[in-house]
Amino acid sequence: MKKLFGPLITIIVIIAIFAAILIPSYNGFVNGEEDVNKAYAQVENQLQRRLDLIPNLVNTVKGFASHEKEVLSNIADARSKLAGASTPEEQASANDQLSGALSRLLVVVENYPDLKADANFRQLMDELAGTENRLSVARQDYNGIVSDYNKKVKRMPGSIIASIFGFDEKEYFKADANAKEAPVVDFEGDGK
Repeated sequence: MKKLFGPLITIIVIIAIFAAILIPSYNGFVNGEEDVNKAYAQVENQLQRRLDLIPNLVNTVKGFASHEKEVLSNIADARSKLAGASTPEEQASANDQLSGALSRLLVVVENYPDLKADANFRQLMDELAGTENRLSVARQDYNGIVSDYNKKVKRMPGSIIASIFGFDEKEYFKADANAKEAPVVDFEGDGK
């Protein structure tokens, strides 16, 4: 009997050591993944706030600039794409398209001094600017958390534990490659 207890105790000690290493690492991945999901939800929250403000802004502009239908149509299309996007990459692309359309709208607004003086328009623009700032911070926070999580997934011994339990790298919220270019607004219609 005593000969059996020695190997049994050794096996129990090895399992206990393995569990002491494995469980905190696993829990760290679970916590990290939840942090990423929470940060992504904040990005989505700000994107939704932005989507909710835009129809009010467009309707206000419509009253003053009814013949600027193309710009307003582009905003509506971009807003629909953003609302239908499901991945960070799709949302980033749709967000960039919407940002470009909003930039063109601001150029249109410059041609309507009465619109710029309208209290509703100013309030909506202030809310939209605040939302843009919150969205920028939420994207930055999300990417920071994704960076921390991805480092944990890639580093040893985390990479082994991550592969065993199926924890994969997360996507960053990236700007579209075209976001570096300023939007072109052509009121002359000659394409220059």
